Amino acid sequence: MVRVSEAIDVTISDDVIRLGQFLKLAGLIDSGAEAKAVIAEGEVTVNGEVDVRRGRQLAAGDVVEVFGQSARVAR
Repeated sequence: MVRVSEAIDVTISDDVIRLGQFLKLAGLIDSGAEAKAVIAEGEVTVNGEVDVRRGRQLAAGDVVEVFGQSARVAR
């Protein structure tokens, strides 16, 4: 499980953001196609649990990790 203190804060402008969009915004992946692939392959965790839903809604405080890098949704 990711330690929250290691996550970088990434501010979003709305109340929620989709997982695929957040991965790009946080700079954890380079493209939407890459986001789709890594999510489908089970490489992404949300709050320490694998999530394969690209459209998963994230809100402030959620922590996303992929390839050993993590980012926290901030408002």
